[in-house]
Amino acid sequence: MAALFDLKGKVAIVTGASRGIGEAIAVTLAEAGASVVVSSRKQENVEPVAARIRETGGAATALAAHTGDAAAVAALVEATITTYGGVDILVNNAATNPHFGPVLTAEESHWDKTFDVNVKGYLRMIKACVPAMQARGGGKVINMASIAGKIPQPGMGVYCVTKAGVIMLTEVLAAELASRNIQVNAIAPGFVKTKFSAAIWSNQTLNAAVLAGIPQQRMAEPEEIAGVALYLASPASSFTTGATILVDGGQAIGSPLYR
Repeated sequence: MAALFDLKGKVAIVTGASRGIGEAIAVTLAEAGASVVVSSRKQENVEPVAARIRETGGAATALAAHTGDAAAVAALVEATITTYGGVDILVNNAATNPHFGPVLTAEESHWDKTFDVNVKGYLRMIKACVPAMQARGGGKVINMASIAGKIPQPGMGVYCVTKAGVIMLTEVLAAELASRNIQVNAIAPGFVKTKFSAAIWSNQTLNAAVLAGIPQQRMAEPEEIAGVALYLASPASSFTTGATILVDGGQAIGSPLYR
């Protein structure tokens, strides 16, 4: 059974890995045996994550890259191949949300930035990694979507649209890359207690309103998302592709009648 989740000899790139979900996934993949490249925009933010992995006996390298920059993406993948010999697993976790409020109040620049990072950034990373994956006989792509891509969230309309785009991008690429033995899947977390969601859980009123819609009556911890990522990165998911797995404490199907 353990062999199904064994990542020894595999090489993974995790973007947005300086904290929260990305950090938890990077640590989990390393614990399963993968050599992990942890990446975010600033080198000083990912160095501690790589150091944490190495301190516990794992293999990790910190490499800064902005996924909105095609040249930086190419350099990240090239450096990964130089360091570890290839790429087997890509976790697209980098994201941004510069606008909060009604969709019609968002400026063009808000739309451009959010799409450039949340959707086009994922595509840039995938496009750069596919040749390396194909050279090694296949690979795994894990895109971080969100429950916001399934259910509209107040004040987060632009973000919601981009995450819906991530889900469709996942499905399209899963179909297009299936013949190359590359599985492409997405994880759609609900509310997770991270710095990204601090505006919600640090506000008592807002936090209570959010929890009222979650049957488990709590937010997730980042490590609870990482377990799903391990499944999607491992041989256990060899026949899973084009899927979006909700990890939301039941929010998508929740009702006050059940509480």
